[in-house]
Amino acid sequence: MALPAQSRIRVTPMARGIATVTRMAPSPLLEPVTEARLVQPMVMIDVAVGERLHATISLNAEGLTIPGGQLTAGGWGEGFVDRRHPHTYVHELMFSARDLLGPVDGSARLALAAGKGFVPFGTDDPMSRPMLMYPVNHHLSQILERAVAIAQFKIGPVVAEASVFNGDEPTEPGDWPLLLRDDGNWRFGDSWAGRLTLRPVHQIEAQASYADVHSPEHRAGAGGEARKASASVRWHDAPAWGERYAMVEWARTSELDGFFVFHSMLAEVLVRRRRIGAAYRFERTERPEEERVADPFRSRRPHLENAILGITRWTLHTIRAEYDATDPDGRVQLTPFVELTTGRVAEVSGGVFDVVSTYGSNRAGTLSVGVVMGWRSRSHRMGRYGVLAPDHAGMTPHKGH
Repeated sequence: MALPAQSRIRVTPMARGIATVTRMAPSPLLEPVTEARLVQPMVMIDVAVGERLHATISLNAEGLTIPGGQLTAGGWGEGFVDRRHPHTYVHELMFSARDLLGPVDGSARLALAAGKGFVPFGTDDPMSRPMLMYPVNHHLSQILERAVAIAQFKIGPVVAEASVFNGDEPTEPGDWPLLLRDDGNWRFGDSWAGRLTLRPVHQIEAQASYADVHSPEHRAGAGGEARKASASVRWHDAPAWGERYAMVEWARTSELDGFFVFHSMLAEVLVRRRRIGAAYRFERTERPEEERVADPFRSRRPHLENAILGITRWTLHTIRAEYDATDPDGRVQLTPFVELTTGRVAEVSGGVFDVVSTYGSNRAGTLSVGVVMGWRSRSHRMGRYGVLAPDHAGMTPHKGH
């Protein structure tokens, strides 16, 4: 007997991974470095029960494939420098309930979401965007892998979100968010964020968000506050001949009541016609230069603000060309690509950090070739829950990479 529409269960599994060879020159080793890696190996499962209940599960195996991180010019965070850190094995485990009031609130929609996942702050995760290389501003523009509770209210083209979460970042791939500190105080709920999203037309999305994150880089909570702001405009269109996408964002993070301030501006575009795609990204982002350990790709942990030795500004250009060899029914994705990042690094503070002595040059760059492999993964826009989930919001999800 068929289930009524209100209780039908729909399960959508997806998988992806990127096999790539990357060469970084210059590097913190004062010589070029070349590595072959499998990055972003993931299994994703979306579960919908009727029209109101939804679960998002994303499992990530980077702790096994890139335990030492991925070469990334300007990358930083979670103890890695010039490498992107591996994500946690359970990347997302989010549950949401949509339209809780039914017809009571008319055309408006109230939703709740909770679990481990993305905080409603900033822009889309770079994994869902055109480039392989994460931008320098990843830790300025997204807050992820937290225990988070989100309330959403949608009316017309406007969505308002408010959330509470734990401030600490993961320290290793097997970490779960810290909910309760050793002193008995709650880590969950010590940080909050809010985001306002506007969709005046189907293809355009603008957002402004703010977050107050307590001690993000010291798990026990001994660090200071990070106050973060973000604003962006995103355009995405999928005409019959291909795909067009553009996004511009601004981000700012202030630490120690403004003693350290980091700014970012980023713009990226993608055009895909039939099977040929090309993308470009410009970024100008400031990052902290933290005290490093014997491995020049790693910084000391736990991190405190007094370990910041200076601030650098990374001005980078990234270009990408790709060929979409996806099968006709769209289930199996194969996309060979080549991607180049080049730019300059400058010191912007009076700290003791010196760019040339660290890298041998003030230039930065990587060259990557590889292939994106996926199964039914092209519609997954990470970090969108409740009324913002793609199958509920009526949006055209970006295909990613």
